[in-house]
Amino acid sequence: MSKPVRPARPHHKLTDDGRPMREVLSYSRRGSRFTPRQAAGWEAHAEAWVIPDEAVDGDEFDLDSWFGRSAPLIVEIGPGVGEATAALAATRPEANILALEVWVPGVADGLWRVAEAGADNVRFCSVDAAWFLENLIAESSLHELWTFFPDPWHKKKHNKRRLVSADFARMAARRLEPGGLWRLATDWADYAEQMLEVLDAESALTGGVVPRWDERPVTKFERKGVAVGREITDLAYRRG
Repeated sequence: MSKPVRPARPHHKLTDDGRPMREVLSYSRRGSRFTPRQAAGWEAHAEAWVIPDEAVDGDEFDLDSWFGRSAPLIVEIGPGVGEATAALAATRPEANILALEVWVPGVADGLWRVAEAGADNVRFCSVDAAWFLENLIAESSLHELWTFFPDPWHKKKHNKRRLVSADFARMAARRLEPGGLWRLATDWADYAEQMLEVLDAESALTGGVVPRWDERPVTKFERKGVAVGREITDLAYRRG
């Protein structure tokens, strides 16, 4: 029996007449220029810790092989410059942590931060997170999912681009192992309300607003939100 064909990654989909397909995604591509420190981080660690985009297209792609072991899997979506990633990974050496970040300079930042923290259990990839979870993460195999400060797309006409939607929640919940945990945080009140509405409606999950997760470091991004008066909301949902 032939293997099912894996759908094309975002930015690679074509219309029937061969034109690039317009897609509603939860992010926009940003610049790719490195600072000297980012360049140094990339040079030192990318070969060992970055999964190239094209690697996921192979029929034989195996995530464990990129870590060199099988271990509980944690996926972080949108780690930015990796401040939280490095701190949390250093305290979880028993886990494989996959950081999905489309902004390549952010990945480069994350590389030196992870190295500085003494954590070698993180792998970075710049493939679309929703596509990766749906096509490369088996159902009931994910120990934890972290979604800290996803792009709020705060203009109403752009709300449809928010990551935490009913379709994404349904798919993500099924990737979590029974008892697996999804941690989220946002500094936009209306996005927090949307997260609550969406996740409360997902029958596979139970949870809600929780006190700030004290293990999650206060990042530069979070401090900026607080400085302009935005309240931070933490949520946690567990698969039953």
